[in-house]
Amino acid sequence: MAEESAYAARLQIDYPEKLDRLTTFFRLIWIIPIAVILGLITGAGQTVTNTVVVNEAGKVLKETRNVAGGTMVGLTAATALMIIFRQRYPRWWFDFARELARFQTRVGAYFLLLTDQYPSTVEEQAVHLEIDYPDVPNDLNRLMPLIKWLLAVPHYVVLAFLSIGALFVTIIAWFAILFTGRYPLGIFDYVVGVMRWGLRVNAYAGLLVTDRYPPFSMQ
Repeated sequence: MAEESAYAARLQIDYPEKLDRLTTFFRLIWIIPIAVILGLITGAGQTVTNTVVVNEAGKVLKETRNVAGGTMVGLTAATALMIIFRQRYPRWWFDFARELARFQTRVGAYFLLLTDQYPSTVEEQAVHLEIDYPDVPNDLNRLMPLIKWLLAVPHYVVLAFLSIGALFVTIIAWFAILFTGRYPLGIFDYVVGVMRWGLRVNAYAGLLVTDRYPPFSMQ
């Protein structure tokens, strides 16, 4: 855990001794209200553009659909511009990004059955996420935001496979909770590890709070 503790983004989720079978069974229904709220926040500013090409007879030749924007993309782009041109990361800006990451993680933990606590928009609950505020002039290279997305590609590939695995084992955990009321510890550690890995990559290439390359580790 020393490597995980030293990184600029850290995640711990309390292991539940007992989980409620009823809320677990209906989790996909219970999560809808808070998922809608999260979607409205992270999808704010998203635009959808449809382009239709027709011939003289009115026949559709080509139709394209482009989706652009969204809070997360805009947040990353604006942060990159501030670091590149001003070498600044306003504290209020950082606080918003960190609290949004915490809220997203609480919703994710609830969806993945890691906790019975309905995701709060304010309280930490069983999900403990910390991100260090960067000293931009000393800690961050102003040109790194231009290439971090590319450097993070290997992590995205690995995380894609790990995330698929996390979904499969969550289904197993769902049955285990219904029969025993407990989340298998090995599966719990795996799912939390995938979330921890994803958080580090987000801190590096999304939130841009560190130039230290994320370790290929779930610990």
